[in-house]
Amino acid sequence: MKKQRVPETNHGITGEMLVQDYDEMQKKLCERGLLKTNEIIKSGIIEGEVLEIGPGPGYLGLEWLKKCSNASLSWLDISEDMIKLAKINAEKYGVKENLTIKMGDATEQLPFSDCFFDGVFTANSLHEWENPVNVINEIERVLKVGGNFFIGDLKRNTNPLIFLLMKANLKKQVMKQGLKSSINAAYTKNEILLLLKESNFKTYEVTENYFGLSIFGKKVDK
Repeated sequence: MKKQRVPETNHGITGEMLVQDYDEMQKKLCERGLLKTNEIIKSGIIEGEVLEIGPGPGYLGLEWLKKCSNASLSWLDISEDMIKLAKINAEKYGVKENLTIKMGDATEQLPFSDCFFDGVFTANSLHEWENPVNVINEIERVLKVGGNFFIGDLKRNTNPLIFLLMKANLKKQVMKQGLKSSINAAYTKNEILLLLKESNFKTYEVTENYFGLSIFGKKVDK
């Protein structure tokens, strides 16, 4: 029997303690080389004006900027607390001159012009979008023709043994609960393919591994 999806909050991560806990977790993933930086580069997002939706503490985008020196990155996050922390982390990386930060809700409308970005990426935020097709269409709108996008996320049909392994790497109970909640709110590969079929994108691919899903795509002429 297929496990039913349980939607999660779309208000982002807020509160000083929770934000610090999430920062600690993401920092450890970064140190272990477990962020999706290489997948983003593999998708063809390597230069120009690029948008990251839901950067959280910023490690994914900051690591990507280190490897893509001919790019400028814009961050859009719904959480004011997370933006404050991301700014601090950006200072430590020394890449503020290539970074623009905005607060906003991607589930409504992206605050950018049509055909503005050469690339768009996001990780671990898809399961929080109240209307994912609307966000995907907004990504398509702000992308230039020929621009690439990447969406990475967890998957709901994660093997229970893999889930236990992931949970074992988290020290605090609140983060373990958050992982369970996020997996319950995540999609399966087939569900993602159905969402993409409803969207304005025509060129895309969905892959999966033990830990989650990766969506690669390009905006083409209609």
